[in-house]
Amino acid sequence: MMGCSCSCSCSSDNEDGVTLIYACSGGSNTGLAADSVARTLSSRNVGAMTCLAAVGASLSGFIVSAGESGKNVLIDGCKVGCGARIFKERNLPFDHYLITDFGVVKGETPITAELTDSLADRISERIQ
Repeated sequence: MMGCSCSCSCSSDNEDGVTLIYACSGGSNTGLAADSVARTLSSRNVGAMTCLAAVGASLSGFIVSAGESGKNVLIDGCKVGCGARIFKERNLPFDHYLITDFGVVKGETPITAELTDSLADRISERIQ
């Protein structure tokens, strides 16, 4: 397994290396959903959740880890796509998922445990 330069507890591998999961944690319900889904995926060992803010702050260890990972899974809450902008500005590869693409309406849809599990199931299928 490829080692990580960050302190993200990287333990999930794909054939190309570690899968890292990043999530928007914005102030809306969709940000909450993105963060909750990422944590659920991490707890299911689909990948290792790590810190999007650290990448945004250009902390070198996190940048190196993102550049060396087998796959970066980025879950943004809405079409503003803050996480995607962070990765694009740093020329880092990523697979992008928008919570609003799964029928969650920003500012309206209640984020429940059942919804989080359903979203995690759907995104996990696409990651695998």
